[in-house]
Amino acid sequence: MRGAVTMREVAERAQVSLKTVSNVVNGYPYIRATTKERVERAIEDLGYQVNLSARNLRRGRTGIIGLAVPDLAEPYFGELAGMVVRAADERGLTVLVEQAADRRQELDVLTSARRSLTDGLLYSPIAASVEDLDVSTHPYPLVLLGERTFGVGVDHVSMANLEGVREATRMLLASGARRIAVLGVPPVEDRRPPGELSDLLERDASFTSDSAALRLEGYRRGMADAGMAVEPELLLPLTSWRRSAAADLMTRTVRAGVQFDAVIGLNDTVALGALHALQLAGLRIPEDVQVVGFDDTEEAQFATPGLTSVSPSRNLIAVTGVELLLERIAGHDGPPRLVVPPFALVERGSTQPQR
Repeated sequence: MRGAVTMREVAERAQVSLKTVSNVVNGYPYIRATTKERVERAIEDLGYQVNLSARNLRRGRTGIIGLAVPDLAEPYFGELAGMVVRAADERGLTVLVEQAADRRQELDVLTSARRSLTDGLLYSPIAASVEDLDVSTHPYPLVLLGERTFGVGVDHVSMANLEGVREATRMLLASGARRIAVLGVPPVEDRRPPGELSDLLERDASFTSDSAALRLEGYRRGMADAGMAVEPELLLPLTSWRRSAAADLMTRTVRAGVQFDAVIGLNDTVALGALHALQLAGLRIPEDVQVVGFDDTEEAQFATPGLTSVSPSRNLIAVTGVELLLERIAGHDGPPRLVVPPFALVERGSTQPQR
């Protein structure tokens, strides 16, 4: 049985030196185009496989990156993890996926001996503080992903939390809705007073806030854009964004006689719980109540009716995060970057056409 193709055989086929083959394999930029093409053709013809382990050892790397998310059972994070794995695989990397559901677990991810197994970490925290993310205490490349915003010196691929919900609110108003409930807002004791978040954003866009606060602010701004008042009874709080909790609160809200003609769930899981409860209550979607979510998960496409949702460009978040982390691993030492991919409002059957 023939053994693996060697680099020497590639060099002989391409009629170049071993060093030239090594330079092509390792992406050395200063190689004549015709020479590079000859080497790549020889690699393809012979079926040469790069020994990634040996190459990474020479570079002092493992070829593994970490990914920490709060809850893999949540559709958004499960789908995000899959997209990160695919993006990393296309770049010859393996991903070590970890789940961190509370602050203790998040701190463990940051300080664990497992970090010696990885070249860098993609991190989507829900409870960590600015102090926890102090780069001086974490001597490895770190890129934040997703919903919470921080003002720390770390690359961050975020999402259009505020503007996404603001656009969803405008769309519902344009379709005729007038009493829009928001499901999943922070409990009253954790909620910023109206205007305070706006003031903070105008003074300093890098302050720390979670996605619920930002999305609630997007709703407030969307209502203000139309000269509409925010009714406190339509702000429906949840301590966790779970489908069962959302469905239970929606059922109790209907039974209490609260009048509304649209619901914005602050993520798809919450919106789908509301959709289920409203239909069990005998309400028609979207004729009686329109429903919008946030995340545009695969689940949203297959709901009945399909769930209109804000898409934060999750795949672009994954790909950009991997690319930023690779740049840091390679030694990029520029200032921290904040990337906010464009969002899209994906309209499906749970909302009415705009008038």
